[in-house]
Amino acid sequence: MENKSKAETFVGFAIRAKKFRIGLNAVATLKKANLLIVCKTASENTVKDAGKLKRKFNCPMLITVEKTLEEITHRENAKVMAIADFALAKAILDNSEKDFIARD
Repeated sequence: MENKSKAETFVGFAIRAKKFRIGLNAVATLKKANLLIVCKTASENTVKDAGKLKRKFNCPMLITVEKTLEEITHRENAKVMAIADFALAKAILDNSEKDFIARD
C-alpha cells in the first residue's frame, strides 16, 4: 500500500464527502472555496487563472511538491482542485508542510 501523508488523507476525505471540485471551470462555478490546490505540472496560465480564483474566494492556495494532483486525487489530468469545506481545508493546511508549498 502506498504511503499517504495526513494532508493527502484529508484530500481523500474531501473527495468522499463530495466537498471538492476539480478543474478550473468547475472550480469557477463555486460560490465559495476554502482552499485551492494546484498541481506542480500545471501550466503558467493555469497557475495564473488559479491565482485569480484565489483572490475571488479569498482563500489559501497550495502547490503540490512530490506527487501530482492526479496521483493524489486519482482523477485523470487534474491540475486545479478546490476544497469547499472549512474544516477539511484547515486540516489539509495544518498538515501540508511536506506535500505542498503555499503560493501567494
